[in-house]
Amino acid sequence: MRKDLTPGLILVLALLVGCSEAPVESAAGPAAAQQTYEWKLITSWPKNLPALGTTPEFFADIVDEMSAGRMKIRVFGAGEIVGALDVFDAVSSGVAEIGHSGAYYWQGKIAGTPFFSTIPFGLTGVEMNAWLDYGGGKELWREIYEPFNLYPTRGGNSGTQMFGWFNKEINSLDDVKGLKMRIPGLGGEVFRRAGGLPVTMGVGDVFTAMQTGALDATEFVGPYNDLSVGYQDVAEFYYYPGWHEPGSTIELVFNKEELDALPADLRAIVLNAAEVMNQKLYDEYTALNNAALQTLINEHGVKLRKLPDDVLAEFKRLSADVVSELANTDETTRRIYESYSAFQNGVENYHAISEEAYTDARR
Repeated sequence: MRKDLTPGLILVLALLVGCSEAPVESAAGPAAAQQTYEWKLITSWPKNLPALGTTPEFFADIVDEMSAGRMKIRVFGAGEIVGALDVFDAVSSGVAEIGHSGAYYWQGKIAGTPFFSTIPFGLTGVEMNAWLDYGGGKELWREIYEPFNLYPTRGGNSGTQMFGWFNKEINSLDDVKGLKMRIPGLGGEVFRRAGGLPVTMGVGDVFTAMQTGALDATEFVGPYNDLSVGYQDVAEFYYYPGWHEPGSTIELVFNKEELDALPADLRAIVLNAAEVMNQKLYDEYTALNNAALQTLINEHGVKLRKLPDDVLAEFKRLSADVVSELANTDETTRRIYESYSAFQNGVENYHAISEEAYTDARR
C-alpha cells in the first residue's frame, strides 16, 4: 500500500464506489470481471510539476489499488505523446483514454468551455466545485462534450491564483500597454482589450520565453508551482490578485466510448477516484502556497505587489463585456452563462454574510 493511502482513505473510496452515480448498465459479467485494462493518461503539464503533474500519478495509483490491479493507468506529461494543447483531440480520438487539462484551452472548439475552467471575476474554487456538483454545471459540461466522444469531470482546482510575473512594475494602465504576457482563456482577451498582447503557450515553453525576452510577463498558478518552475529567476515583480483565474477547475476528461465499455465497478472506481483527486489537488495548493510565497520573498528577493485599484477596476469592467459577449455566442453558451451567473449571484449573497464576514472579522 502507498504510504499516503491510509486505511481511512481506502474506506472513503470504497464508500464512494458503493454510492457511485455510475450507471449499472455498463459492461459486466464474469469475463469482464477478470479482464485487465491498461490505459494512458495524458496531461498538459510537465510530468514532475508539483500538484498538477504529480496528482495524476496519485490518481493512477489509487485506481490500481482499488481495482486490485485490474486497471493500470500510465501517466504521460506534456509532449511525451502529444503537445500540451492537444489533449482534447487526443482523448476524443482514442490516442489516450484520459486527459488532464483545462477546459478553457478548447474555446476554439466549443465556445462555452471557459465556464468549466474559470471566468474573470467569477466563482472561486469552492464555489466552482459547488456549481458543478449541485448547480447544474456538470450536466451542461457533459452535454457540450458528448458530441466529441468525451466525458468530463473535476480533476482538481488551483484556488485563487496570482496574477503573475512581470519584468516591470505596473503602476497604471499605461504600463500594461504593449506587454507580451502568457495568459490564456478569457483573461487573455481582457488583457488584450486593456492594451496588452496575450499569448497562449504550453507551460514547458514559458520559462525560456521569459528568459529570452519573447515574453514580458506570465501568469501560471501560484507560489507553490511558480517556485518549482523557477520564475523568480526570470522576473522581479509578482502581482496579485488573480482576477483572471479566481478558482480554476482542472478537468479530467475520459474517452466516453472507452469509459462506457468498462465494467460497472471499474467505472465507479475511476470516477470516484477523480473526486478524491479533485480534493487532494486543491488541498495541496491550500496547504503549501504560503510557505512557497515566503521562500520567494525572503530567499529570492521577489517583490510582491498588489495591482493598483484603478487597474483592477478596468480589468473588471472589461471582463463584464467579454463574458457578456461570450454568452451571446449561441443558445447553448447562453444557457451555461445563465446557470453560472445565477449560481454566482446566490453564492455571493450568502458568502457576504458567512465566509467574507468571518474573514474580515478574523483580521
